Amino acid sequence: MPAWLQALPATVQTVPVWVQTAFLLTLSNVFMTFAWYGHLKGLQARPWFYAALISWGIAFFEYALQVPANRIGATALTLPQLKIMQEVITLLVFVPFVILYMKQPIKLDYLWAALCMLGAVYFIFRS
Repeated sequence: MPAWLQALPATVQTVPVWVQTAFLLTLSNVFMTFAWYGHLKGLQARPWFYAALISWGIAFFEYALQVPANRIGATALTLPQLKIMQEVITLLVFVPFVILYMKQPIKLDYLWAALCMLGAVYFIFRS
């Protein structure tokens, strides 16, 4: 185990790596989703560079969570497993964002996309 990971409190070290990773990636994804798409709701009248600066500010917090998540995850998961976990979490965060924040209608296509992601999870984690 890397020294930086050993420095974490003992209670955090007892939480399974995949749970720590998923938790941090979920928080990271909330910031990412707002950084990438949040400006489409409230900043349409502003110049694009204004939205870009705000998005970069939000993205800082995304990366502050995503980098440790991937470092922790890499201690027990393969890179493809980390990537698929990230994509599933992205979908789990994005769909509620679209429906609740952006006020767009729910579509059956979200279910089909989720089923495809479940297939990816199965194939990447089956060994």
